[in-house]
Parts: sequence; C-alpha cells; structure tokens
Amino acid sequence: MISQGMVKETVCQLFKKATTTLPRDVESALRRAFREEKDEIALLNLKAILDNIKIAKEKRIPICQDTGLPIVFVKMGNVRVEKLYDGIIEGVRMATSQIPLRPNVVDPISRENTGDNTGKMIPQIDLELVDTDSLEITVMPKGFGSENNNRLRMGLPSEGLEGIKDFVVETVIRAGGKPCPPIIVGIGVGGSSDLALKLAKRALLKKIGERNEDDKIAELEESILEEINRSGIGPMGLGGKTTALDVKIETAHTHTAGLPIGVCIQCWASRHATAILKP
Repeated sequence: MISQGMVKETVCQLFKKATTTLPRDVESALRRAFREEKDEIALLNLKAILDNIKIAKEKRIPICQDTGLPIVFVKMGNVRVEKLYDGIIEGVRMATSQIPLRPNVVDPISRENTGDNTGKMIPQIDLELVDTDSLEITVMPKGFGSENNNRLRMGLPSEGLEGIKDFVVETVIRAGGKPCPPIIVGIGVGGSSDLALKLAKRALLKKIGERNEDDKIAELEESILEEINRSGIGPMGLGGKTTALDVKIETAHTHTAGLPIGVCIQCWASRHATAILKP
C-alpha cells in the first residue's frame, strides 16, 4: 500500500519544486524568445523574467508572489492507497507553511480566507483511472492573473477548425497583457462544457514543442500560435515578437449538435511538477 504519509510528503515536495523552479522546457522556450527578440522593451521584460527565474531557483523561493490555486492531477493505477484525498490535503497544508505559499483560498461569497490553501473542494483534484502499477501525482499551482482570462464557447459544428482558431485568437487578444505573457495556451475541444475546459487545463501539462498526434490538430496548434504571435502583444503586453510560447490542444468526442471550445491561459510561469509512486 502507498501510505497517506507518502502522499502528503510527495505533494508537499512537488509544490516546493513547482513554485520555485520552472520546468526545463518552459525556461528554454523563454531563453529562445529572448535570443530571437528585437524589440528593446520586450528584451528588457524577458531579461527581468529570466533573472527572476534564476534568483528563485538559487534562493529556493517562489517564482511569483501569486503561488496559485492548488490543482492536483492524479492518475490512479492498480494500486492501493491509504486515504489519498486526506494525504493530498495535508500535503497542501504542509507546503503552505513550509515553503511558504501565499494563502490564496477564500470563501467565494464572504471572501474569508481559510489560511492554509485548502477549503471546500480545494485543493482541486482531477482523478483519472489508468491501467498501470503506480500512482502518478502532478501539481499545478494556477495563478489567477491568467486564470481570470479563460473562456468557453459552445460553438456550432459548422464553425469547424476556423471557428476554433478565431475564438482562441480573439480570447488571447482580448486578454492582452493581463495574463503576463509570454503565455501558453491550452485548448480543449469536444466533450461537454466542463470537459472542454478540463481538457484545456490538462493540455498545459504537455511539453513546449510537443505536437498533437493528430496531424490536423497539430497544424491547427501551429497556425494559432503563428496568428497569436503576429498580434504584437509581446512580453508583459508591452509589445514584441513573442506573445505565446506554445499552443496545446486536447480533444474528446462530443455530441453531434455541438462544438465545445475551452481556452485555458497560462502565464510565463507555467508551474507544474510530477512524481510517480509505487508500493
């Protein structure tokens, strides 16, 4: 059995890693954007971002003051786990006090802060059943400067690929500099309304440069990315060549009468970390 204590410690360590160190592919993409940029203000902003990443890594402190809403993706294999949900909650509480994380979780109406980043249905846990002999845990501290710019459209089947592209590009242009670009854009197409947005968030976990296995979807990812970067929004919304580091699409089958499109925007601080546990 995988113990509750092991889950707790793992979740805490994953949040520590995710909030202080960017994944290698994200940092490499930001460095590439800096090398290819010509605009003086954009270069200044990208340098500030890269300096920030370096200092956070060296001092083991959070990359951003918004340490996000705790979101946890779990792939549950054919293993026994002791009190999985309780272990995750305790891990978030421990991470909040040890790292420390800014307490961001509040009641949606009274706005009273819980003080430990847990609450009703928070941490948000996405559970997927898989045929493995392990338990995979991925944490995503999701900041709300970017999250507040997510959108959903219940499109019509006749809109097709062009309709998807138009909605995504419109969403990014509407967001402008608010989500702290260069951004990563996750897109979910299909399913129901809630599944489309869930797929969009899952898409953000894929590596920069990794294309969808469906050639048509891969071409759409590249086409949307090019269109977004032609907008000139640039780093921090102050102009430049790179508005988005990448565009990721995940799909699901849907109803014959619908075309749900979910867009989930991630800021340049695309923080996530994964661990695989075995009995």
